[in-house]
Amino acid sequence: MIRSLQRSMPPALVCAGLLACTLTAHADRGKLLLTGGVSTLDGAAGGGLTPWAVIGSNATDGEVGATAHVSRASTQDYGLTTYGAALGFKDRIELSVARQDFNASPAIALNGIAPFGVTPGQHIKMDIVGLKVRVAGDAVLDSDTLMPQIAVGVEHKRARPGSIQSVYNFLGVKNSGTDLYVSATKLFLAQGILVNGTLRYTKANQNGLLGFGSAAPGRDSYSLQPEFSVAYLLRKDLAVGMEYRFKPNNLESLGRAAGLGDALREDDWKDIFIAWAPSKNLSLTLAYVDLGRIVPGVTNNRKQKGAYLSAQVAF
Repeated sequence: MIRSLQRSMPPALVCAGLLACTLTAHADRGKLLLTGGVSTLDGAAGGGLTPWAVIGSNATDGEVGATAHVSRASTQDYGLTTYGAALGFKDRIELSVARQDFNASPAIALNGIAPFGVTPGQHIKMDIVGLKVRVAGDAVLDSDTLMPQIAVGVEHKRARPGSIQSVYNFLGVKNSGTDLYVSATKLFLAQGILVNGTLRYTKANQNGLLGFGSAAPGRDSYSLQPEFSVAYLLRKDLAVGMEYRFKPNNLESLGRAAGLGDALREDDWKDIFIAWAPSKNLSLTLAYVDLGRIVPGVTNNRKQKGAYLSAQVAF
């Protein structure tokens, strides 16, 4: 079903349709500020890097809500722009779509290794369709107990690498893949603290921007990767926090076997963020991100550190 939706409706059109739904969404009462999370890079509600068990939008039980977001991450060598939208049904089900546009210009250096034919200024685009279902708990109503809110989710991703397709072929990676995850979010409302743990079942390289899996001797199987978030509410409209996301590093063994050393190594992602909700319908997130090394063979082994900015509207 997810794959069929993705083929039949371009994500930009889907995003526009979902945003239009906000005109008729009836989330009149709404959630407490920031308790619905912000939009992740992949479109699901959560932090910037990892999904939480919360359902996006301002909708509570019996209501339908919607969100739309645009985000930008910039590091020393790369840039990533993401935009998307999501629908929340009765604070139980979330359907999200997102498109990522990754500036992969440094990949031109790969032509010095082999005649890959990578063109100058090449971008990698990736479409993501996600589904999340809350299966237990309520972050707000259970805030005075130890019971977390628990959700399961799926994200289907399809990358369009352009002239970097020849590099994908060399690496033996697939252009599409599906992540499964389970998230547990615990809100200590009286203390103003939120803690989240996510366990992701994935074979994505750099979140899918470098394809999925690997040719031998790299790892072509799924693995479980943990992700963690913690946030502290400074006041009802302002929160600070941090995230840490483990990555599978599928390609390094292949790179070493090809005599490239750690040129294909993948590092964990992390950030420190501040989120501000100036109104019930708007939130802004600013973060310092450390994405580790991304194809260090073409960036002189530099760690990719920089800024992340995201704006979300929610109804």
